Amino acid sequence: MNERLHSVLAQRGVPPESLAEVCEVDPKTVGRWLGGRLPHPRHRFRVAQHLRVEESFLWPTPQPVMGKPGAGLDTKLVGTYPNRASVPRDTWISLLQQARDEIGVLVFSGTFFAQSNPHVAKMLAERAAAGVRVRLCFGDSNGQAVAIRGREEGIGGDTLAAKIRASLTYYRPLLSEAGCEVRLHDTTLYTSLFRYDDNLLANPHIWGQPASANPVLHLKRADATGWFDNYAQSFEDVWASARPWTLSQEGTTAHGQD
Repeated sequence: MNERLHSVLAQRGVPPESLAEVCEVDPKTVGRWLGGRLPHPRHRFRVAQHLRVEESFLWPTPQPVMGKPGAGLDTKLVGTYPNRASVPRDTWISLLQQARDEIGVLVFSGTFFAQSNPHVAKMLAERAAAGVRVRLCFGDSNGQAVAIRGREEGIGGDTLAAKIRASLTYYRPLLSEAGCEVRLHDTTLYTSLFRYDDNLLANPHIWGQPASANPVLHLKRADATGWFDNYAQSFEDVWASARPWTLSQEGTTAHGQD
């Protein structure tokens, strides 16, 4: 437990919920900080600035720098797969069902995610009802990033855009579910991400190849800052710039893909 953070919050009269709002994170995340988890550097800076204390007072233990000996040892490499199809279907399902705090998906179309599990929307809704924060982020079918990616893969931007619209039809029921959010991003996507609490499946992209043909890394977070946190932060950054998906915006094109 981070006793110093507890103490400073009490002295300043700042409730954890208020700190979460300042840092633009979920209150559960602040709860984990209070429990001893090390925040991302940008969050450590913002917390220290808001509470008017030195960052080193709240988190006195020096942390390893990426690229130096020992860096990344906080992240356990559970397994590697030559391509996405090699990840056992049971792995996808068990990680989803076992999530207790958050589920995050960052893709362009992610067609396989629903096609390999026709009940995925229902299962996500059930996790949300159990208190899990569910966030799904797909490519914006009208955006420049999708057009460029489609051309790079040799399938054309219109084809990838159609795949995205078709994929979104699976998730319409989630738009009315509390705890579920679906957004559309227009960013260059270097890695598809599938996060389930402290487990993360990272699917790096190789230029000119579909994501499905590229390797998958199964990472598990231990403590401190490393590979897991860098991928997790990239999800947060893309999510922050993405726009909410609503049927009023996409409904006409989405229905055309049924």
